[in-house]
Amino acid sequence: MPLTPRPRIPVPRTPLPRTPLPRTRRVKAALLASAVSVCLIAASAPSPATPLGVGDRLFPHLGNPGYDVASYDLAFTYPGTNSKPLAAVTTIDAVTSARLDQVNLDFAHGTVGSVDVNGAPASFKSAGEDLVVTPAEPVPEGGWMRITVHHTSDPVPAANQDGGWVQTKDGLAMANQADAAHLVFPCNDHPSDKAMFTVHVTAPDGYTAVANGLPVGADRAGKATTWTYRTEHPMATELAQVSIGRSTVLHRTGPHDLPVRDVVPTKDRALLEPWLKKTPDQIVWMEGKVGRYPFETYGLLMADARTGFELETQTLSLFEKELFTEPAYPKWYVESIMVHELSHQWFGDSVSPRAWSDLWLNEGHATWYEALYAEEKADRPMATRMKAAYRASDSWRAAGGPPAAPKGPKPGQKISIFRPNVYDGAGLVLYALREEIGRPAFEQLERAWVSVHHDGVASTADFEDLASGIAGRDLSGFFKAWLYGEKTPPMPGHPDWKSDAPQAAQSAG
Repeated sequence: MPLTPRPRIPVPRTPLPRTPLPRTRRVKAALLASAVSVCLIAASAPSPATPLGVGDRLFPHLGNPGYDVASYDLAFTYPGTNSKPLAAVTTIDAVTSARLDQVNLDFAHGTVGSVDVNGAPASFKSAGEDLVVTPAEPVPEGGWMRITVHHTSDPVPAANQDGGWVQTKDGLAMANQADAAHLVFPCNDHPSDKAMFTVHVTAPDGYTAVANGLPVGADRAGKATTWTYRTEHPMATELAQVSIGRSTVLHRTGPHDLPVRDVVPTKDRALLEPWLKKTPDQIVWMEGKVGRYPFETYGLLMADARTGFELETQTLSLFEKELFTEPAYPKWYVESIMVHELSHQWFGDSVSPRAWSDLWLNEGHATWYEALYAEEKADRPMATRMKAAYRASDSWRAAGGPPAAPKGPKPGQKISIFRPNVYDGAGLVLYALREEIGRPAFEQLERAWVSVHHDGVASTADFEDLASGIAGRDLSGFFKAWLYGEKTPPMPGHPDWKSDAPQAAQSAG
């Protein structure tokens, strides 16, 4: 999720840092921040309802223990306006890892009408941002569990809402990072629990609906059509995407006959085509760096909306249309942002973070390949960008924490974890690692990482172990200093690189 820069004229001719720090953020009213109370029509449960979590350091009440989701089936009915809730049905198939007298789901912005567990009505009520369900009979450990929730999904943001539905000029899209999918549908909203998805969207004539994965069918009934999409690979809830709008879907072919589909406002089709046709070659470039594209399709969703960021929703990355229409942005810069989101399909989507403190693995790698693309395609030297990042790194660590131990979000602002320390600050760690172990070993590590953890979740410790194995020596000291230190260590091979922080302290003295 790189934050979108806003026009600053004249545009600097030095490399623009892909971090949130120098950018103005115009986050739309639909993306504000915080805990949103759930409006639930609830039956009483015999035990107190308590919000639970999987113990994530940054978001302790997100995710839920006791079960692993295998699949989601989501059905939305769009009423043709953004002012009214969508009728929705969410079906969750999961396997329990403990006996469950109650089942917690993350859900925080909708009205629940009924819940069934394994075909029997269940009672439910809210607790914080959790929907607490009490089955008619406890679900045994190792049991298969199907939960069906009839609810609404409200596109009108509550006060201080951060994420969920994004209102576009002609419909809706989703922006569920970090952990805001539960503002749209009930789920186990943590990236460590990936699952398969099937999505059905019913919308009136004149609208087109697109979701993650490949189309399964489009069934017309009366004056509405129901589109169905299904993923072929597991996906974290924060990467779910549904586009509903007066859109055109453009098709082209990528490497290995990969289907590439883009979703654009119909009126802007010709305007955006020069950018969209670049995607197949960018996929080829990324495959040359880290191996074959990991999913069944890819494409860009061009939203006519102000979000303040771009987002790597799996197989269908979300972009603000303005990024491609604002003449102040240099061509090389826009293309490098496209590669940033594309690289996330490997780093963050196929290999998802085990915890949100592992976010640096997503954003650091996406920043790395964005910068490498700019170096190779636009003569923007990586070393120049990394030296600039080194100068600022101590300040970034002081403000946001070290890359692998980021400070928590600001109150009511979940996306505030996306600070410079996990963008160029984390890219700087990768640059130091390449300098430390050499380019051949580093490139081998990158390929091995996405291959070993394909379709899975992985942690910072997993990356450290793999890097040490490929380098043939213990790198724990290197990673401890670079990922967890309050101060930025000396850059291998560049003893002349200095941080501005000590210089500022000397000037103040």
